[in-house]
Amino acid sequence: MKAVRFHEYGGIDVLRVEDVERPSPGPGQVLVEVRAAGIQPGEVMIRNGARHDRWPATFPSGQGSDLAGVVVEVGPQTRGFAVGDEVLGFTHNRASHPEFVVVDDVNVVSRPEGLSWDVAGSLYVAGTTAYATVFAVDPGPVDTVVVSGAAGGVGSLAVQLARRRGATVIGLASRRNHAWLTDHGVVPVEYGEGVAERIREAAGGKVDAFIDTFGDGYVELAVELGVRPERVNTIRDWQAAAKFGARTYGEGAAACAVVVGELARLAARGELEVPIARTYPLEQVQDAFRELERRHTHGKIVLRP
Repeated sequence: MKAVRFHEYGGIDVLRVEDVERPSPGPGQVLVEVRAAGIQPGEVMIRNGARHDRWPATFPSGQGSDLAGVVVEVGPQTRGFAVGDEVLGFTHNRASHPEFVVVDDVNVVSRPEGLSWDVAGSLYVAGTTAYATVFAVDPGPVDTVVVSGAAGGVGSLAVQLARRRGATVIGLASRRNHAWLTDHGVVPVEYGEGVAERIREAAGGKVDAFIDTFGDGYVELAVELGVRPERVNTIRDWQAAAKFGARTYGEGAAACAVVVGELARLAARGELEVPIARTYPLEQVQDAFRELERRHTHGKIVLRP
């Protein structure tokens, strides 16, 4: 089967699509033929070695967590799934970017009717991260919440989940994404020079919580705006979080099939939009990451094996 591999830390050019042996499921596992798999900024940091201290790679390394597909084989003692079932979920083994992947049965859920393969295959990391960031700052109907990177893969879900809690949400994004934010009940504000004053004006002078999905100084901005550190959450700037006492809830804080299933049902019912920016065949994995690393994508980029 074909699978994405890299044999050393480096740039996009170290990614290869190689022939590898098709795996077999063990006890409590299923083998899934992958139909769609999202890609993540965290995979960039693993591949280029920037997070070797936190997420070291063993070479040759695969990559990928999100996945959706069809069960083609089940291992012994597997519960709840059979050959032919359509599922979505995740793996913690950096292994969702081949044609087939072995997954623990506790890490997949049934694909709800009406949920597209692209959305199903890109929901886990962005969805659970967004879920955790909103939980971390605990917004309610009386709160105003700012979300940086509000049109990105995580941000576009975080703004919607915060709105579902009744909060007023201000989304920082480029002007070309303002219409989408407005359509989802979010107050759009353009990022860049002077953003603090634009936020204060949009918020009426009071900001209660801040979700940072982008990094690059937004934790400091939140503190400047008067947000208490315990109501600031960042998924990118751990150094600033440590300095100011902000939270760093991310994927790991909500990494379970129960949350994935809840988000999948919301998306299938049309109550949560998961924007898909673009899809790429597996062979064009370098092009997919080239687009991702520009950091201007609205929504998710998906690989199709």
